[in-house]
Amino acid sequence: MGTVFLGRSPDGRLVAVKMLRAEHAWDTEFRGRFRSEVNRAREVPGFCTAAVLDADPDHETPYLVVEYVDGPSLSEVIRERGPLDGGTLHSVAVGVATALAAIHGVGVIHRDLKPQNVLFSLGTPKVIDFGIARALEVTSRHTRTDQMVGTVAYMAPERFDNDADRTVGPAADVFAWGVVVAYAATGRTPFWADSPAATAARILTQPPDLTGLDGSLRELVGRTLAKDPNERPTAYQLLDLLLEAETGGSLAQRPELLRAAEAVQHTGRVPLSDVREPAPPGRQRMTRLVAVGAVATVVCAGIGFALSRHDVDEELASFAPSSSPSAPAASGKSRIQGPGVSDRLDRRGLWKADRASGSAGGWCTFDERMLATTHDSVLHRCRGPQDLFAGDQTIGVDVGIVTKGACALVWFRSVDKRGYVASFCENEVRLGLDESAGNGFNSEQRVAVSAFRVGQTHRTGITVQNGTAEVTVDGKPVLSMPVTDPQLVSGRVVLGALNDASQGDATVAFANVDLRSPVAGQPAHFTDPTTGSSQSVVRLYSYDPVAHSAVAEPILLMDSADYCKQFKIDPADIKCSDPFQVVESRTKVTIPVRSAPKLTSWESAGGWEGVVSVRAGTGQSISASKFTKWLAGKEEGGLVAVTTTGGELTTLTRIDQF
Repeated sequence: MGTVFLGRSPDGRLVAVKMLRAEHAWDTEFRGRFRSEVNRAREVPGFCTAAVLDADPDHETPYLVVEYVDGPSLSEVIRERGPLDGGTLHSVAVGVATALAAIHGVGVIHRDLKPQNVLFSLGTPKVIDFGIARALEVTSRHTRTDQMVGTVAYMAPERFDNDADRTVGPAADVFAWGVVVAYAATGRTPFWADSPAATAARILTQPPDLTGLDGSLRELVGRTLAKDPNERPTAYQLLDLLLEAETGGSLAQRPELLRAAEAVQHTGRVPLSDVREPAPPGRQRMTRLVAVGAVATVVCAGIGFALSRHDVDEELASFAPSSSPSAPAASGKSRIQGPGVSDRLDRRGLWKADRASGSAGGWCTFDERMLATTHDSVLHRCRGPQDLFAGDQTIGVDVGIVTKGACALVWFRSVDKRGYVASFCENEVRLGLDESAGNGFNSEQRVAVSAFRVGQTHRTGITVQNGTAEVTVDGKPVLSMPVTDPQLVSGRVVLGALNDASQGDATVAFANVDLRSPVAGQPAHFTDPTTGSSQSVVRLYSYDPVAHSAVAEPILLMDSADYCKQFKIDPADIKCSDPFQVVESRTKVTIPVRSAPKLTSWESAGGWEGVVSVRAGTGQSISASKFTKWLAGKEEGGLVAVTTTGGELTTLTRIDQF
C-alpha cells in the first residue's frame, strides 16, 4: 500500500499516517477513486473499526490519517500464543463480524481482510484499512494486468475472475472472515499450499480443510467459504447466527462486545444492491470529517487473552489522585489521553514481590516501601504494571539509597529491556538510552550531585515533553536530553536497582510512585479512593487479603441521558439509548484494605434500574471465598462499589449486573 508513519495530530493525539506509493500519484482515476473510498470509509461507525480521521487525495503523494492502534495483530497473537479456542475464539469471530457489518452497512467493501488487518489495543479488536484496497487494486489492474491487491490465502474465488472489479461484492469479505476465523482456530489457513498459485487453485477447486475447528462455528465457517458468493450469509446474517450460536456465557462476560454487536444489528443494513460503485470525482457526496477529538463510539471489548476496556472519551480528563507535592506536573499544551498509575509501594499491589521466585539475580520486597536488591546480577528489575505510556508523560517517585554503591534505576519507554533510563546514585545522576539489554548506557549524560546519601530519601521526577526528557531531584532540574528514537515512541515504566560497586548485594528503596499522561479537555471528576472517606465505584482488578491491598481503577456510572447531555453527544447516538454509561479514568491505583473488610453483593430484581446509584453497603453479605472466586472470573476486572475510611477500603460490594 505504501509507507505508514506514526504521527501526532495538532491536538497531540497519536495517529497513523499512510503515505501511498508514489507511482499511484500520477493517475487521476486513482485519485478520484481514492477520494470516493475515503469519503465512504469516514462514514463507517466505530464498531470494532479503526476510524479514518483525515485524508488528502490531492496531495503530491496521496495520504490518509487513521486512528493509531497500539497493539499486536491477530497474526502476531497466534504466532506468539498459538491458536485460540472457546470463548476467546468466539469473541474474535463476533468482533470481526461486527466490524464487517458496520463496514458493509455504509456500502463499503474491505477487500483485504486478513489477520494482519485485525489489531488489538488493550484487548480490543479493531479492523483497519477497510475500503482502501479497492482504489489501489483498480490502479494496479490498469498498470499491471497480473497484479492484485490482497493476500491470496484470504481471497474469495470471484477475486480471481478476469472482471473481478464488477463481480466482487461484500460476499468476498465474508469469505475472508471464514479464512480468518479458521486461521485463528487452527494456526493455518484452510486452503494452504506450497505456493500462491497452488493456494489459488485450491480456493477455486477444493473444499476447505477445517480440521481442528469444531461445533457450530465449524459449520458457520464452512458456509462462509462456499465457492458461490450467493450461498454465503451476509455480514448481518453472519452476526445474527453467531449471536444465536453463542454458548457458555462468553459474551455475557463481555458486555461491551455484546452491546456493539446488537447495536450493529439495528443500524445500517444496506441492501446488497445498494453497495455502490464510486461516484465520479465531481459528484461525490460530502461527508463530515471525523474529528480526532470526537467522543468515542461504542467499541468491541473483552477478548480473553488481554485486558480490554471502554476507553474514556477523548474529551475527558484522566483521574488525578493526590501525590507528593514535589511530584512533577504536566505542563504545556499536550493533549494526549493516556493511562495513569499511582501506588504508595508500601505493600504488594501494582508492583509485585518476587523473592519467593528464587531468582538468584535479585529480588523485590515490601517493608513500608519497595526494596529492590541485586544479588548475583549487576541489576534487577521489579515486576510492575504493563501499561504503555506514549508521547508526553510525567514520572514521580521517592528514591532512597539503602546500601553503598547502589543506584536506583527508572526506565521509561522501555520495550524488551531497551529504552531510556535515569540512574540515581550516591554521587551522580545519569540519563541515557539503554541499548544493551539493560546492562549499560548509550548517549549517556551525567551530572554530579551529592543529594543521594545512604539512608536519605528524595523525590525524583522525569518529565517527557515535546521530545525532551528532563530529570528533577526534589523539584530542581538536574539534566535533560532529547528522546527521539523512532522505535521508542511508547513503552513501560520500570523500577529497579543497579550495583555500581560490583561487589556484594546492592539495595535501593522506592515509594509513592505516580505515572501520568497529560489529560485532555474538560475534566471528569473521579473520586480518589486512596484518600479521605468516600463511596464510589471502581473496576477492581485484584484483591489481596494477605497484603491488605486492592488494585482498582476509579470510574463513573452515569445515566446515559445525563452522559449524552454533559458531553454534548447527539441524542440519536446509540450510546444515548443504553441504560447507563461507564466512564473510565484509565488510572490504576493500589488501595489499602482494612483487615477483614465487609464483603457484599448487589443484585437488583428490577434489572438495570438503580445500578447508577448503587453504593457500598446496599448488598447482601457474602463470604471472602465467594467474593474472590467471583473476581477471579472477571478477566478484565469486576465493577465494585467501595466505601473508604481514611483512605482504607472498609466495604466492597460486587455489582453482579455487569
